[in-house]
Amino acid sequence: MAATPARIVMKFGGTSMAGIERIRNVANRVKREVDAGNQVAVVVSAMAGETDRLVNFCREASSLYDPKEYDVVVSAGEQVTSGLLAIALQAIGVPARSWLGWQLPIHTSDAHASARIEEIDTTALDRALASGEVAVIPGFQGVADSADGEQGRVTTLGRGGSDTSAVAVAAAMKADRCDIYTDVDGVYTTDPRIVPRARKLKKVTYEEMLELASVGAKVLQTRSVGLAMKENVRVQVLSSFTGDDAPMADTLPGTMIVGEEEIDDMERQLITGIAHDKNEAKITLTNVSDTPGSVAAIFVPLAKANINVDMIIQNIAHQSQGRTGSTDVTFTVPAVDLARTIQALNEAKESIGFDELVHDTRVAKISVVGVGMKSHAGVASKMFTTLGERGINIQAISTSEIKVSVLIHEDETELAVRVLHTAYGLDAEEAA
Repeated sequence: MAATPARIVMKFGGTSMAGIERIRNVANRVKREVDAGNQVAVVVSAMAGETDRLVNFCREASSLYDPKEYDVVVSAGEQVTSGLLAIALQAIGVPARSWLGWQLPIHTSDAHASARIEEIDTTALDRALASGEVAVIPGFQGVADSADGEQGRVTTLGRGGSDTSAVAVAAAMKADRCDIYTDVDGVYTTDPRIVPRARKLKKVTYEEMLELASVGAKVLQTRSVGLAMKENVRVQVLSSFTGDDAPMADTLPGTMIVGEEEIDDMERQLITGIAHDKNEAKITLTNVSDTPGSVAAIFVPLAKANINVDMIIQNIAHQSQGRTGSTDVTFTVPAVDLARTIQALNEAKESIGFDELVHDTRVAKISVVGVGMKSHAGVASKMFTTLGERGINIQAISTSEIKVSVLIHEDETELAVRVLHTAYGLDAEEAA
C-alpha cells in the first residue's frame, strides 16, 4: 500500500554518488518517492574522494590560498553531482532541476570554509515542489555577503557539511522528515566492526546522537544533529545500498533521530551506545604555579586560537624541583589541533610559567552515552569497575548529564569497547 504523501528531504553521501551507476540507483530511489506522491528535495554530496582531490589542488597551488577561492574550488564537486542526478532523473521521466546554493539562495555567514547557515529562502523551492518537480540541491555550499561589501560569494560549511545542508533545507521547507542515506543502515549501539553483536537502534534522541557524534560516532555530522534538535527535524539514517525491492523509506528499518518525547518508557534504555575516538591528543604542562589565574593563562590563548579543549585534570606536581604550590595540568585536544596547541602554549609559556610540555597521541576516548543516566545512579562506577577488572588504566575523565568519557591507551580501545558493551547489556542475542 502506498505511503501517505509527505514532503521529504533525501540526502545522499559521497559513496552513494560515486559514479554514474550509483547516481542512477539514487535516481530510481528518488523516483519511488515521487511515484508515491511525495514532494521531494534531494541534497547530494560530491563523489567519494572528490573533495579531497580538490582540496589538494588548492594546497598545491599555494600553501597560503585565499579561503574565498578555496570555497569556489571545493564546492565544485557538489555542483557536478547535483547536475548529474538531475540529468539521471530526467532520463527516467522524473521532472527535476538542480539548484545551486546561490540560486535558492542559502544564506550563510562569511566564514569561508566553515560557514554557518543563517537563512534559506524557499520561495522558488516551494513553487518547484508544488509543480511536481524534484529539487536537487548541492550540499556543503551557500552564499554570503562579506564584511568588505562583496556580494554573492560562494561559501562552504566545512567537511561533512552536506548533512547540515539537508537538515537546514528540511527545516526551511517544513519537511515531514529528512532521510540521510549513507553506507551504513542505521545507528548501532557501537561500531559493529569491533563488536559483531552490536544492535541497530530503532530510535535515538537528539541529545544522545549529539553526544555520540561529538565523541567519535561517524554516522552524522555534529552540527547537523544540533540543528535538527534546534529545529525539531525528524532525521532518519538509512543505507543507500539495499536492493531495488527494499521497502519504502518510511517503512524501512533505519534509525530515527527524534525528540525524547517520542521514545516511550518501554523503548528507553539506560545506555544507548558506546563510542570511541582515537583522534585525541593529551597534553601535560608540568610545574604550573598553583595560584589564582594560572589555569586561565593556559586556556585563554587556546580559546583565542579556536582550539576546543575536552578533558582537564589538575594534580599536585610529580616533580616540583623543590618548588611549593605547583601543579601539573593535563588536558586533551583534537589530534589535528596538536601542532597549533603546542605553538600557542609555547608562545604563552612565560605568562603561564610551566616547566615542560609533554604530549601523547597514543590515546583514545571511550564514551558511554544514554538519556537513562539522568535518572539512574551507578553508570560511571560500572564503567570504572569494568575497565579496572580488565587492567585498563584510566588517564582522564569527563562527564555530562548523559555521557561519561574516559581517556585510555589506544592499544586498549577495542577491548574497552567490547567489555563495556557487554557490561551494559547491549549485546544482541545473535550476531548481526
